[in-house]
Amino acid sequence: MWSTVNLGVADVLWALLALSFLVAFCAHKISTYLPRKYETCRFYVLFQDLIRYGKTKQNLKRDEWLRVFDVPKRWFWHFYAVSVGWNGLLLGLYVNVTFRNQSYPSWLTGILDILTDVPNPDSQVPQLSTLLVQLLLCLHSLRRLLECLLVSVFSDGAIHLVQYVFGLGYYVVLGLTVLCADRLGKGTGTLFSQLDWFHVSGTALFIGASLLQHQSMVLLARLRTGKSGAVETLAHRVPKGGWFELVSCPHYFAELLIYISLSLLFGGLSLTWWLVVFYVLFNQALAAQLCHDLYIIKYESYPRHRKAFIPFVL
Repeated sequence: MWSTVNLGVADVLWALLALSFLVAFCAHKISTYLPRKYETCRFYVLFQDLIRYGKTKQNLKRDEWLRVFDVPKRWFWHFYAVSVGWNGLLLGLYVNVTFRNQSYPSWLTGILDILTDVPNPDSQVPQLSTLLVQLLLCLHSLRRLLECLLVSVFSDGAIHLVQYVFGLGYYVVLGLTVLCADRLGKGTGTLFSQLDWFHVSGTALFIGASLLQHQSMVLLARLRTGKSGAVETLAHRVPKGGWFELVSCPHYFAELLIYISLSLLFGGLSLTWWLVVFYVLFNQALAAQLCHDLYIIKYESYPRHRKAFIPFVL
């Protein structure tokens, strides 16, 4: 099926993003073997400044002018607020298409024409897969927004302005990508007659991965709160319990599983969405590796059996 699909702008974009983060991950792994004198190289510092955030950035030796581009890491909630609003809008538009036989606004149709390089079909049967992916994406964003506001305890860590702008645009493009995958697929029959095993398995994996991620976020927050729930410290500590006994960043692994679950909802046949999954894989692997390296350097007693990201693998 993939062999008959032409690569559109969206496919090329996600492929380039995935490749960029794969290269960044490999470059970081190689940089750990470089002599320490290279740590003062401007290119090295700029590279590290762009890939690091939060606690992994605090010990980076940077020139003062680079700190001008720092924004608070606690602004992460902005990403999910944008996602809830934007992807909620796209979900509403798709519901109108599905149940009220209305058309997309002309501006949205024009964007999808550009991203898919496929003309707008005169008539297309709404797909249950698309509806479920949009719904679960909104639920995921809403949960992460509530976790950022009500569960997570952020320190004074920073993210780069480029990372911040990228994060805002990411969820906008992600929602459009769901509709791109919809246009490249074909629905048959009534909406509910399309229900298949991969919808059930994908939803089940999504729920399990979401619970894993939420548990991990709660355990991280408890490192800084007392029994009453009040914040006692902003210091970084060694996470324990749950899947933290297997990997340093189970919340990043859960994020990957969530995107795989959404790919399953498309029947595992959407090349566009698999490119998104590869981007998430390399992006989260890089972030997890940076955290893992920090833990090993900072804590002499850190468990050496733990992997960074994927249990028993990476």
